Amino acid sequence: MSASNGRKPPLTAERRYGGSGGNGGNGGGRGDGGKPKARATAKPASRRAARARKPREPRQPRGPLGFVAALVLGLLRFVMRVVWGIGWRMALALTLVVGLGVAYYAAQLPPVTDLVDGRARGSVTMLDRDGATFAWRGDQFGGMITADTISPHLRNAVVATEDRRFWWHPGIDPQGIASAVRINLSEGRGPLSGNGGSTITQQTAKLLCLGKPFDASVWKNESEYEADCRRTTLWRKVQEAVYAMAMEARYSKDEILTIYLNRAYLGAGTRGFEAASQRYFGKPAAQVNPAEAAMLAGLLKAPTTYAPTNNLSRSQGRASVIVGLMQDQGYLSAAEAEAARANPATLSATAQQDQGGYFADWVMDTGPEFFTRDTTEDVVIRTTLDPRIQTAAEKALLQVFEERVSPGSEAQAAIVVMSADGAVRAMVGGRNVKASGAFNRATQALRQTGSSFKPFIYAAALDLGMQPYDLVDDSPLTMNIPGSGAWSPENYDRKYDGMVTLTEALAESRNIPAVKVSEQVGRENVRTVASMFGIDSDLAAGPALALGVSESTLLEMTGAYAGILNGGSSVTPYGLLELKLKGDDTPLMGTGGGIGERVISQDAAEKLTWMMSRVVAEGTGSRAQIDGWEVAGKTGTTQGARDAWFVGFAGDYVAGVWMGYDDNRPLSGVTGGGLPATIWRETMVRVLEGQPVKPLPMRVPEPSQAPEAIAGSENVSPSGGQASDPETDRILREMLGQPEPAQQQQAQPAQQQPDRERVILDVLNSILGAATN
Repeated sequence: MSASNGRKPPLTAERRYGGSGGNGGNGGGRGDGGKPKARATAKPASRRAARARKPREPRQPRGPLGFVAALVLGLLRFVMRVVWGIGWRMALALTLVVGLGVAYYAAQLPPVTDLVDGRARGSVTMLDRDGATFAWRGDQFGGMITADTISPHLRNAVVATEDRRFWWHPGIDPQGIASAVRINLSEGRGPLSGNGGSTITQQTAKLLCLGKPFDASVWKNESEYEADCRRTTLWRKVQEAVYAMAMEARYSKDEILTIYLNRAYLGAGTRGFEAASQRYFGKPAAQVNPAEAAMLAGLLKAPTTYAPTNNLSRSQGRASVIVGLMQDQGYLSAAEAEAARANPATLSATAQQDQGGYFADWVMDTGPEFFTRDTTEDVVIRTTLDPRIQTAAEKALLQVFEERVSPGSEAQAAIVVMSADGAVRAMVGGRNVKASGAFNRATQALRQTGSSFKPFIYAAALDLGMQPYDLVDDSPLTMNIPGSGAWSPENYDRKYDGMVTLTEALAESRNIPAVKVSEQVGRENVRTVASMFGIDSDLAAGPALALGVSESTLLEMTGAYAGILNGGSSVTPYGLLELKLKGDDTPLMGTGGGIGERVISQDAAEKLTWMMSRVVAEGTGSRAQIDGWEVAGKTGTTQGARDAWFVGFAGDYVAGVWMGYDDNRPLSGVTGGGLPATIWRETMVRVLEGQPVKPLPMRVPEPSQAPEAIAGSENVSPSGGQASDPETDRILREMLGQPEPAQQQQAQPAQQQPDRERVILDVLNSILGAATN
């Protein structure tokens, strides 16, 4: 049924989008003779057109706050557009610059084998007399190792400790850097102070000093060069990052780790994990277990602080932390980690000894500089050190100080033990027996010798014909010293014994007889004997020479006494037996010392040895006695008790002990016959233990029926202080009208006066006999 007027009602679509037109706008009809017209396709209007047709609501007026907010938002939009426009361009430029830097550094990097040993100087390895290593000097390098030849535990420990994301990052680790900055700021430090967030690759770049080698013309020494390489600045960090990425582009991860494992400093003079493993554990890096690997990796944080040779317990504590990191990162199972903690790493037997530091320093100082202190080669030196004797000396000193010296005392002591040919077997340069690189009181301290100098006076006297039972007057003495006036020496106890034998004078360390004998034989002769025996220091020119006012070192004094033990020949103390380059069989040099020229006759040396044995048997050195052994020696105490000495010998060895303060303060209640003699005895008891008893090479003199008497006054003999026969001088004085000093006439018993006529006849016969020859 149709609508009114015969038209159809409009369709729904036509009502929604509008009709196609025709017949006054009525849609749906037919026109043009009833033919249907093509209908235009209806398109939805765009949103912009819809919004344009929508009448705008009137804009509400803005208040002051709205205006400000709009202004700020507009400004922010503008800034963001500018930053974005500049930022992406800068980022692109920075990427290009970094890429060029990476390419440049990568092109400059040499083969890995050229980078594993970066030392500017070589090493010195010292062997004892038995061929065992006891000391290292310089930078030790154990040889090249690689990441795939070392123990897997060691490789894992290093990665777990230093860079857990090492195998995945491109040389820098933004996450690690951000974490390090956060920790530094939270602990009140600067963002670059403390934790650095450096990867192993960055640390390797720092070890390589960004490819800049050591130049002696630029840097005073290697220490300053390395300190500059370790500087932490923002610009240096940027350079390290670029260099690290260049390394990642040039080398594989294993190669980077290889460089790091070989160049890292790990304390005690070791460079690289192979040298450190050999130094601390006596085994190659390929054989370390988890506990040992953790201890080695723990050294990377602070090599000197955590070195097990400095503080083993602290090093073990650090290793326990590393074991925990290895467990957390899956490198160790719980059982393996527990076993590593229960059985921490310990030092090898050689590393535990850690002895002979003073001796090693002395050898380094006395050897050729270009093969010791400044060597660029790896050198091996075989020495005279006897580890058994070195241990004996160290234990003796520590025991005496612990048992007999007041706690807190700053007194020091030194010990030298050597063979009769001058081969030094042990040396202790101070109470810190483990020290190295420290002041060596055995070789560097010049101290007054006191009465320990007196054997050289009697050596000169015996060599000139005097006998141990000859007499000397121990009575007060005053001498006029040109330019100084009167000089009156005194005995230590300020007592005088009258006529005494030379042996008694030495045994009781009487000063007056020593001065008189010295003046009688001639000071210059005494100086010559002492100098030839090895006392190289300046010797006093006046009569006080006899009282030991000259200075010397303990090494010199011990070497001089060795000359007495060996029968009267000088010795040059030495510690070097053989020097050769590492890996070579042919030595470059041999022994640097030994027995030299004869100083006094063997007869005089043997008689002097017997006189010195009386010092120990019945004189001031009685504390040095050793049951079953013949001991000879001499005590020495300087004026004001600033130095105390005991030097002596038994069996095949001569040992010297000095005690005093570094600042030259007087010792309290200490003489050479006290603590020094005790230290000497404790040392030699240990040295001689288990050794076959050997008598001393001494000649016991027969008491003379008519002993000679040494001139006993302040008057100088007719010889002008040179060597002469004392009794002949006395007779000639009387013949020439010069009376014998009243003091000597009163002190000398009548029964000890020789027959005057016989002596005169002997003198005349000698003169006439000489005239006829």
